[in-house]
Amino acid sequence: MTMNNTKRKPTLEKISPEFGSSILIRKHNVDAYAGEVKPFWHFHPEIELVYVNKGKGKRHIGNHLSYFNNSQLLLIGSNLPHNGFTDRLTVNGSETIVQFRPEFLGEYFFNIPEMEGINNLFERAKSGILFGVKTKKKIGKKIEKLSEKEGFKKILVLLEILHGLAKSEDYTILNADGYAFETEPQDSAKIDIVFKHVNQNFQEHISLEEIADKVSMTVPAFCRYFKKVTGKTFTKLVNEYRVVHATKLLSESQMSITDVCYECGFNNFSHFNKLFKEFTGKSASKYRSELKLMVQ
Repeated sequence: MTMNNTKRKPTLEKISPEFGSSILIRKHNVDAYAGEVKPFWHFHPEIELVYVNKGKGKRHIGNHLSYFNNSQLLLIGSNLPHNGFTDRLTVNGSETIVQFRPEFLGEYFFNIPEMEGINNLFERAKSGILFGVKTKKKIGKKIEKLSEKEGFKKILVLLEILHGLAKSEDYTILNADGYAFETEPQDSAKIDIVFKHVNQNFQEHISLEEIADKVSMTVPAFCRYFKKVTGKTFTKLVNEYRVVHATKLLSESQMSITDVCYECGFNNFSHFNKLFKEFTGKSASKYRSELKLMVQ
């Protein structure tokens, strides 16, 4: 597969709000995702608030990989690399993305004592924050209505949303141990090629020779580079993609666990079980039985 560099999106994404506005709000329904938006590995100085009210897909934020099936509310901090989500919307789903610079209200606005909570929220967001059901129910609708507001009212409602998120205790930090990605544009461009190839081919065997060739490196140089930039080996990343896909199949399909194992690119059932437990903290059968008990 040859990659046409002229068509690939830039990895340092430039975000431009419309004239007369300091924040960018995009709301998509399923029709906007008719195969035209390709995920890519990128980062930007803007903070990104993402609310999907109904959908499914894979999250890849910093070193964190997981799958969601229903809705999600995320806050992604400045320069935290993330991959565009895939297969995320269902027929009735929509997604709202709000992007703004940390200093969009001026260099020192969030440094005043009254804004301490929001300032701390922005710090936590540098590792990525996933909010729970209670917060989603309370704040999701406000985020969706933000696109209808204009001018001063838009800023007020955004501040209310941020205040609500800052007060929330219902959240998970996605990269609690920090993340090792280097946010250099040239690193991002190479890593984007690697992630795209893994995303499209993880169900097959991907040799180190094949992937090193994609980024025009020797195998030893690629292995050193990949570990330095991402903090994990290439094999570990591929296995994580496979396990995340397994969680998707376990929740969406009636396939047997053995079939899920082979469908995800594993050729050894006990190896699959071991890695699945390492990654999720439970066996595949326990994972599936707990899913049935869970009310989204």
